[in-house]
Amino acid sequence: MPPVSTTKAALRERIASDLSACAGAPVSVAFGLPPMAGGEADGESLDGIEADFDEYGPPNAGHLGADAGTLVEEHLHSALLKSNCPVTGQPDWASVHLRYRGPRIGRTGLLRYLVSFREHAEFHEQCVERIFLDVLQRCRPSDLSVEARYTRRGGLDINPWRATPGLPAPLALRDLRQ
Repeated sequence: MPPVSTTKAALRERIASDLSACAGAPVSVAFGLPPMAGGEADGESLDGIEADFDEYGPPNAGHLGADAGTLVEEHLHSALLKSNCPVTGQPDWASVHLRYRGPRIGRTGLLRYLVSFREHAEFHEQCVERIFLDVLQRCRPSDLSVEARYTRRGGLDINPWRATPGLPAPLALRDLRQ
């Protein structure tokens, strides 16, 4: 029996070759899981904000607002995003990350908006698209990136991301609860 490293290398090469042929372009393959996120020190968590929550669906973009007089570049995040699968009704929990440049987004309103997804049924990608479009329309940032890292169901990481043109993709990281 060949050494495991030889078998893994051959398998990786075969998968890369097959995918490259299908894609019509070079594809690289790496085994393993993405590294764990090392905390959120680079951003500001919204989760400790004291607020009244009384709307749980449909999402209410009316909570969103920004201070046009204060321009900032920042990263906001919350682990309180929850929606429901439109097919099974199962709950889908996510950590959402907003990186933006522009008028300072109101924290309490943003958190109330995210919590208003609680009883809403929409696929992960649709939720991220909705958040992106609502924040873009209501808060008018010049640059915006929205990523959601959903808890696994069926063994799959689903981390949809949407951004204004020219922004780099987020690093492939997992949250501790994924």
